[in-house]
Amino acid sequence: MRLLLQLGAVAVIAFAGSALVGAVQWNVPLTLVFGLATAALSLLVYAWVVRRTERRTPVEVAARGAAGALVRGLLIGVGMFAAVITNIAFLGGYEVRGWGSAAGAVALLGFMAAAVVVEELIFRGILFRIVEQRIGTWLSLMLTGLLFGASHLFNPNATVWSATAIAIEAGFMLAAAYAATRNLWVPIGVHFGWNFAQGGIFSTSVSGKDAPQGLLDGVTSGPLLVSGGEFGPEASAYSVLAGVAVTAAFVWLARRRGNIVPLRRRSAPATALAE
Repeated sequence: MRLLLQLGAVAVIAFAGSALVGAVQWNVPLTLVFGLATAALSLLVYAWVVRRTERRTPVEVAARGAAGALVRGLLIGVGMFAAVITNIAFLGGYEVRGWGSAAGAVALLGFMAAAVVVEELIFRGILFRIVEQRIGTWLSLMLTGLLFGASHLFNPNATVWSATAIAIEAGFMLAAAYAATRNLWVPIGVHFGWNFAQGGIFSTSVSGKDAPQGLLDGVTSGPLLVSGGEFGPEASAYSVLAGVAVTAAFVWLARRRGNIVPLRRRSAPATALAE
């Protein structure tokens, strides 16, 4: 029940915020304001519903240490995508033709903030965290990662391959980031840095969706496994490799810190114990 109550509370804010952002049709100041407001309100509602349903302080979204964790995540996310797009460009799959639009980048900042925060609260803050308590870190990581990838099947230009790529490079990686740090600020930072670098800086398609041009006037082309095709660089093999590498680093950190939750074993029946 707590899972359903928490999902329902965050989903209401997400639906309302998405409707508002969509209604303003990329108006720059309104998209920025509504996007940031949706992100902030989602965090507040998540904290409130966790307190009510779990009778605890939601330390995973605590304000203390949030700025540093968020910045660390941002650097990882932007660095990951910069490395990916550099490799794609090296093989001729990405080209910068000039400067793009600062206004478009600002609008994308608000849009990405809302989308990223809501997704992290739902998939890592609620689904991964609660399911992990039942089936352990490894199975929860696999299950919620696959669900995250499957949720992108409804995006424009999506394919089974693109959903699989998203599951590996993002679903698994972001769950591992939460397991390693036990806060949502690092996954939010990584996710936002990755997404904003794609659309807000390099002007590539983000998960198959069209959006305003970012800071650079960039175009992708070439084979699917190199450029990601119409879905965007997230369907590139380079993105998958980057995601696997960062996932491995977060998993190593989680193991080192003793943050891996084992699979819960069912207690043996009383008759068996008596024997």
